[in-house]
Amino acid sequence: MTEIDPIVRAVEAVLFASPEPMSVDSIRAHVGVGSRGGKGGGDIRAALEQLEAQYRGRGIMLVRRGDRWHFQTAPDLAHLLRRDREEARRLSRAAIETLAIIAYQEPVSRAEIEAIRGVAISKGTLDVLMEAGWVRPAGRREVPGRPLIYATTPAFLQHFGLTSRRDLPGLEDLRAAGLLDPVDLALERMGDEDMPDASPDSSEEERD
Repeated sequence: MTEIDPIVRAVEAVLFASPEPMSVDSIRAHVGVGSRGGKGGGDIRAALEQLEAQYRGRGIMLVRRGDRWHFQTAPDLAHLLRRDREEARRLSRAAIETLAIIAYQEPVSRAEIEAIRGVAISKGTLDVLMEAGWVRPAGRREVPGRPLIYATTPAFLQHFGLTSRRDLPGLEDLRAAGLLDPVDLALERMGDEDMPDASPDSSEEERD
């Protein structure tokens, strides 16, 4: 029987026991070796790559979401576990649009979100997204008033099966699928241009 690298075994055990996805630094802290070599010849990243290959095609797999790693059920077997799963809370259209804007434009302020949507957003919209763990405060914009800015979280990538934000569908893909609406078109027109910090002309707050 081929002897398994003890570092690979340790990384596997740490990830298996963790309830949350883990970064390389977190894994290293548990295993006690450097991410690029170190005591015992450990290489955390090499161990992760080896485990990823070993679990490929099996009932569970090792996946990377952003800069974090975790085990999950193979996508084609997920239906076996849905029998007792609670139905996820449905997001309002306002929340979906707000989440899309943050994902494509982050970091982005509330005023910038409102400028794209053309309507003021209620406080509850952002609260729902933060309670879901998909959006987080990401500091303040260094402009007059120093508005709070928002960004997505690793949980957002995990929930939607994305390795990074680069995996978000492009505008051409959305257009081909017939999914572009006025908000998406506004995002397309803005492209990489800077968004204004001023609130939209209309002060009427949306209904969630």
